[in-house]
Amino acid sequence: MLFRRRNPLPLARRLHRALVPSRSLSRSVSYFKKRVLRLSATPHAIAAGVAAGAMASFTPLLGFHFLLAFALAFILRGNMVAAALGTAVGNPLTFPLIFAATHRTGRLILGDAPLHAGPGPVIGEAVLDMEKSLIWEPILKPMLVGAVPLALVAGAVLYAATHVAVSLFQKRRSARLAGKRSSSDRLLQVA
Repeated sequence: MLFRRRNPLPLARRLHRALVPSRSLSRSVSYFKKRVLRLSATPHAIAAGVAAGAMASFTPLLGFHFLLAFALAFILRGNMVAAALGTAVGNPLTFPLIFAATHRTGRLILGDAPLHAGPGPVIGEAVLDMEKSLIWEPILKPMLVGAVPLALVAGAVLYAATHVAVSLFQKRRSARLAGKRSSSDRLLQVA
């Protein structure tokens, strides 16, 4: 292979490299922020897209987050690229926290007692056997119910923050471009 390592990395190092960015987490966050701010759309469209992507990430419907984000962005008149970028809220580092929070919130809303640590249905076997009744009641139903309020809160917070950031960025950018345009016009008039 043309770009293969001469000495393959051990499994632990490959897992670390897959989960943690090679440069730094702050560099990845900075890139993500700049990518969202530089989208060419109205502040509402960008903010609605990011909020739609974040709200979709709170659902337990893994594999359908992009489709759900695009549908929400379409309803909210949001930017589809921003919706795709907004799904980055749900990632391997945040999914355990998100799913635990949605499950607990759903159980509180439904009035169910907390799950006991005793023996119960083995989720892995239920998934492999496709026994939906063993998965729906104790896991998926509370997660779907709990995802709604948490997704609405996260979407509202991200919408507000993104709208303010994009509005400020676009105003500063247009002022900077207007200043460059006026200085180049003055140079042309002098010549």
